[in-house]
Parts: sequence; C-alpha cells; structure tokens
Amino acid sequence: MLPTQNATNSSLLKRKALLFGLLSFGLISWLLLLAWPSKETSSSRTAEFVRHDNTECNSEEELDTKRIAVIGAGAGGASAAYHINKFRSLCQPVNITIFERSDYIGGRSTTVNVYGDLREPVELGASIFVSVNRILVSAVKEFGLSTKDSQENQPEELPETLGVWDGQEFKFIQSQGSYSWWNIAKLLWKYGLAPVRTQNLMKKTVGAFLKMYEEPHFPFKSLSEKAYDLGLTEVTSTTGDYFLQSNQISTSFATDIVQASTRVNYAQNLGQLHGLETMVCMATDGAMAIEGGNWRIFQGMITAAGATVALNTSVKEIQRRGSSYTICSTSEQSSGEESHDEEFDSVIIATPLQFSDISITSALDHTPDKIRYVKLHVTLFASPHKLSPTKFNLPADASVPGVILTTLPNNAVTDNPTTPLSRFFSISTLRSVRNPSHIPPRREYLYKIFSRAPLDAPFMSELLGFPLDQSHSSSSMDAISKNDVSWLYEKTWHSYPYLPPRVTFEDPQLEANLWYTSGIESFISTMETSALMGMNVARLITNDWELAKPSGRHEQTQEEL
Repeated sequence: MLPTQNATNSSLLKRKALLFGLLSFGLISWLLLLAWPSKETSSSRTAEFVRHDNTECNSEEELDTKRIAVIGAGAGGASAAYHINKFRSLCQPVNITIFERSDYIGGRSTTVNVYGDLREPVELGASIFVSVNRILVSAVKEFGLSTKDSQENQPEELPETLGVWDGQEFKFIQSQGSYSWWNIAKLLWKYGLAPVRTQNLMKKTVGAFLKMYEEPHFPFKSLSEKAYDLGLTEVTSTTGDYFLQSNQISTSFATDIVQASTRVNYAQNLGQLHGLETMVCMATDGAMAIEGGNWRIFQGMITAAGATVALNTSVKEIQRRGSSYTICSTSEQSSGEESHDEEFDSVIIATPLQFSDISITSALDHTPDKIRYVKLHVTLFASPHKLSPTKFNLPADASVPGVILTTLPNNAVTDNPTTPLSRFFSISTLRSVRNPSHIPPRREYLYKIFSRAPLDAPFMSELLGFPLDQSHSSSSMDAISKNDVSWLYEKTWHSYPYLPPRVTFEDPQLEANLWYTSGIESFISTMETSALMGMNVARLITNDWELAKPSGRHEQTQEEL
C-alpha cells in the first residue's frame, strides 16, 4: 500500500528540517564528521603563556643561569624549550641545548622534496593538525606561518574526493564539497542519527581532555591521576568499538566511518585501541597544514626559545652528578665522529626512551615501560596514471575516489592477511606535480600510501593499471619503469604506539631534574599532545625554580604555582 501524499510530504519535511538543523549545527568536515566549535568559553583559564612575573629584573635580583638539555627536536622537545622560555621569571636566565640525532628539526613531522625540488615539499610524517589544537594553532599565529586546507591541492578533475573501501566494495563515497546537501543526506539516510551521536560524544570527551590545559588541572605531575580526575580513564579503559556501542552508536557507522579514521590515523581497528584515541580521531574540524611543512612550527618554537640546536648529535649516556647531570654525546663532523661531555641542571628526554639507545647510569625513581609501536610503511610516488577502477571492483570507465580509506568487511574483527585489504590502510592522491625529467615536462599525480608492509611492483601495477615488464623477474619496486612511476620515496616509521585499553600512564618526572615527555603517547599520540606534555614539563620545571628561590624572593603564591 502506497503512503498518502500528505504522509509523504510530512516525511520529506521532517527529513528536510533535520538536514537543515544538522547543517546549521555544523556537520562533517574532511572525514564526514560533525564540526567542532572552535570558540572557547570565557570562563576557562588557560595557563599557556603566563610568566611567573612580568616585572623588570635588575642586576641584584638576577639568578644563576639554568642549563637545560632537551633530547629530541620534535614536538615535545621544541615545545618544552619554547615554554621554559615563556614561563621562566625574567630574573631567571636559561641556556637551552637541544640534542637531535637526525639532521633536521621536527621529529616525526618532516618533509621530503618531490624530484628533489625544494618548491615541492610533501609531508612524510604527521600531515595535518586541527583547529582544536590550541598550542599548534597559537604558535602558527605567533610565528606568522601560512596554513593551507588539507584538501585544497587535490586534483580538480577527480569527481569524488573520499571513499571507504572494505576490500570488496566502497561502503561510503563523499562527493566534492563535504558540506553539500547530498553528502549530508547520504550520511543520514544510511546511518540515521549515528553521526550526530558520535559528534556529541566526541565533543564531550575532547572537552574533558581540553581541561588539561587549564588551571587547576594544569600543570599535572601525574598523568594517570589527571586522567582519572577528568573522567577520561572511563574512556581509556575500554576499546573503541565497545565505547561506541555503549553510547548507542550503530555498528555500521562505527565500522564504515569511525574505523576508517582509526586505521588511517593509527593503523589500528576499533577493537585494538582505546576509546579516547577513537574520539580524538573524530575531532577533525579545521584540518590544516603549514605551507612548506609542519616542522616549521617546531623550528619557530626552538628559535623563539633562543635554544642551541646540535643536529646529527646522539646522546649516548646520562650521568647523574649530585643534583645535576652530565650528557655524553657524539656528533658527526666532516673530520669524523666527535665526543662531548656537558653538564646540565635539568634534562628533558623528548623521544621514546626505548628507541633512544641512551644509557642512564642512575637508578631511576621510575623507568618508563617499553610499549609496542606500529611499524608503518609510507610510500610516496609520482605517476601519470590515475588509480585503476578494476583494482577496486569498479567498471573500467568509473572514477576512483582521490582518497581511499579502508575498513573491515561486515562482522570481521581483525584483518585477514590473505585479502587485498591487508596491503594498505589508506591511499591519498595529494596533488599534481610537474615531472621535470620528462620531455616535454608533464603533470603527474602525487600519491601517498600507508601500509603494514613494503609495497611491490605487482601491487603498483594493479593499483595504477599499467603492465609490468616481463623481462624483470623481481617483484621489487625497481622493476617499475620510470614512465609509470617517475619518482618514489619509501620510509618506515615507528610512527605511534599501539593503544590498547589502559588506565595508568607514564608520569613526566623520572627522578629529580630528569623529565620525560613521550609517556603521553600511550594516552593520546599526536603532535599537539606531545607539545602539551612539553608545555607541562616546562611549567613543572619553572615552578620548581620558583619554589627553590631564596627566602623572600618568591613572587607567586602557592595557589598560583
């Protein structure tokens, strides 16, 4: 029996009203998710850039210079140096040295140049940050850096921007313009109110986390206690799939959309990582990147801190000498390797200790646990070929989305290593680039693939739809003609930890004057949270300096500290 015209009109009006309400509420951004409101309430008191005093300092008040060693020039180390300089008393001079064993600043945020062209940098590591990232966004403004939308350079001729593939079919495809009525309608038609519920849950969860930036929660000496105080251990104690299910998020939306986000961001399924990191994956509003590379944020922080940077320098040993430390390091020079011993009042280890090869001679009050890290393979390449429709079970004349995320098939809990899905987590068509080696020079597509293992020539042949030279018996990437893949760059990272449910986390202090920022990664692993722990350690250090001042020279009350 067909419904009456009035009933049909009523249903359409209700749907239209719902769609309008959701659009005005602020629906999906890059990953089809509801937008995060960027304004902060006036009642929040952020302790981000507050000095211990704002008075001028005369020579009689000036204290002895504090010597600070920071090991690692990534987000945590750069932020620690920057905020020590921000938080210190004007009467407290500092001398900060940053040791970095690689030849660049930025840690896991770095770029490589396509075809070796300095005008064509592409992110190899952390690609984007979002508007809710207070420290990064504030630094961008302070340093006058130019940002770009995360999708603005995607080739315009691609009719679809994003698809979620389960190894057999695309479960969802987002058309050009993520805020279009059609995209919103498709979401609601397929998943009902699950997108709304997910957005509200994310908003609540991330809102609790953001209190960690504010007094009285900031600074924190115990990450475990602070997470408990803010109710976040209730989220970290469960897997992402259970957390979503217990909050009435449909399994289909969780699998098709949320899990696609956890896989591209952390190479983990919903049943593998905890609920807090799941929610962090959904806070995608205002996704942006820095022109020239996100590492420029951390370069700006280090420059603003007035720190000395020792690149190509590996710290071999940390020796305790009473209340101070001796850093034993080696550096690569044109004349060979040189050894150095330097004394510091405080040391900040801003790199995962388990990968640092640093020997610490003293018995620590607390030794950080060794945790498993994802071994992520990143493949960047340029090719004149578009993605092949037949690789994704589409008709030969069909268009393939420019960004392909992945999820598991229905009812699957873990990846099946024998399926095509197991070969990659995501494929992104980043932009078009000019191949200078081709005569005449031609425009090609620049791609990035995240995978669990190195890719090979047969996979690339299927992906791009070109035949392999049968004279090559090898399946290595070297078997691919430069006419098909003109530029290739491969990198393996310990990109982020596995994030199973847990309720205890590493404290930032290992012993007196020895600090650690990377413990936050098992809680949340992002550029922003590494910067947060750097800022937190900086405040704890400068608070200790205030408390250690001679009697009568304290300029802050205990409540302010």
